[in-house]
Amino acid sequence: MAVVTRRSVLTGLGATLAAVLAPPAGSAFADGRQQGTRPLWRAHAHNDYEHPRPLLDALDHRFGSVEADIYLVGDQLLVAHDPEDLDPSRTLESLYLDPLAARVKANRGWVYRGSHRPLQLLIDIKTEGASTYLELDRHLRRYPHLFTTYAHGRVHTGPVTAVISGDRAARTPMEAQRVRRAFYDGRLSDLDSAAPASFVPLISDNWTLNFTWLGVGAFPDAERQKLRGIVAAAHARGQRVRFWATPDLAGPARDAVWGELLAAGVDHLNTDDLAGLEAFLDAHRS
Repeated sequence: MAVVTRRSVLTGLGATLAAVLAPPAGSAFADGRQQGTRPLWRAHAHNDYEHPRPLLDALDHRFGSVEADIYLVGDQLLVAHDPEDLDPSRTLESLYLDPLAARVKANRGWVYRGSHRPLQLLIDIKTEGASTYLELDRHLRRYPHLFTTYAHGRVHTGPVTAVISGDRAARTPMEAQRVRRAFYDGRLSDLDSAAPASFVPLISDNWTLNFTWLGVGAFPDAERQKLRGIVAAAHARGQRVRFWATPDLAGPARDAVWGELLAAGVDHLNTDDLAGLEAFLDAHRS
């Protein structure tokens, strides 16, 4: 399939990722326990594949969650934001799955050596959900020791937890599986559903559809209480919370929103600015 991409400069990048993925044994990033290099589990790299070095830039900034958008093209899962950007060299395997498998092997079974907690790989399905998920499931099965797995009523934690977002039709085939290597990204409406955290471990929603405040002036008390109520309800069910469409331009407004998200206990802060969120979270460590 001939495809035109505006990122041709990155063609072939995926083929080199595994070779450069594992940091030198003596480097700071090789060991998440070293001072100043502890993983930032609340940091989520929105549209991570848009960075010059997909996955690797987020890991160098110690992020605990990364996001990849996928399109099903034939039997390939191509990573891009828009159809015109599809490039057959930029597959989910080349940009994410193979590099993660190599890093986990190099780091004694975990993405961050010494930190026995899974990295979240949020996979946003851009094509029809059911068929894309079934192909994705076949791809994930090729990495039997990489992913957190749900099997016959129990969750077995692995070095990477795949969470499926995007086209909601993926939910039906996922719910039918007795064994899964992925979990479902819920919405606020799922807080009132019977879906357990073993299926919906993450609740994500659009900030601007639920709150009017964008960081300018005081956070309205009613909205602060609403935010904290959402987090409390999710945490009571064993679920994590993320909002997208929060302010992301560097400045006081963004920092104000991030501060309120932290104070409320929101689990993942969404950003395109890896260095900015890293610096913010380092400055606000409790």
